[in-house]
Amino acid sequence: MQAILWLIHTVIDLYVYIVIFAAIMSLLAAFNVVNTQNRFVYMVGDFLYRATDPVLRPMRKVIPNMGGLDFSPLVLILALIFLKRLMLEYLG
Repeated sequence: MQAILWLIHTVIDLYVYIVIFAAIMSLLAAFNVVNTQNRFVYMVGDFLYRATDPVLRPMRKVIPNMGGLDFSPLVLILALIFLKRLMLEYLG
């Protein structure tokens, strides 16, 4: 059982890092810091978008618009940390 908990804990941690990288990448692309015409940058951005958008899209519908600021990655990260701690408390 400990091995399964460790695996789930690690997957949640990796997904948190992916969400952080996706938020940073979207900010860099929005301010034209990175060239999205570059094939490697486009592939990284596309992977991050495809990995995070299915989870963030329903949150964006619920969270009110804050004038261009997207708080859905922050809410997702907090929810994942809460889920991880809850899982470790009751199952660990």
